Amino acid sequence: MPSAAGIGGIDASARAIKTVLASLEDSKAENIVSIDIQGKSSLGDYMVVASGRSNRHVTAVADHLLKALKDAGYGDARVEGLASADWVLIDSGDIIVHVFRPEVRDFYNLEKMWQAPDLEEETLH
Repeated sequence: MPSAAGIGGIDASARAIKTVLASLEDSKAENIVSIDIQGKSSLGDYMVVASGRSNRHVTAVADHLLKALKDAGYGDARVEGLASADWVLIDSGDIIVHVFRPEVRDFYNLEKMWQAPDLEEETLH
């Protein structure tokens, strides 16, 4: 079954990423990075990494994003890590969002891994 963000192709995906980025900006998330993973991974079209200043801020950012996605018609996204709020993963189908506390983000450094160029043209992560 295609994800809600995947229905309608590129236009729907572009609208979904705009919704995600607008919600993160509105929630005062910090250091927002959007990574286009189309063609690099079958996980989705975009990966977004952002930081919250504290566990409380990470929770607020994630809750706001979940509401924004639902209100925009993208349905209920899958969520992991909301209870501890060190690292919250929100999977809306074609867009995967990671919201971290800064020190947890520095430790895992997802941006570096996903922004690195592929060694082979046909490599999928």
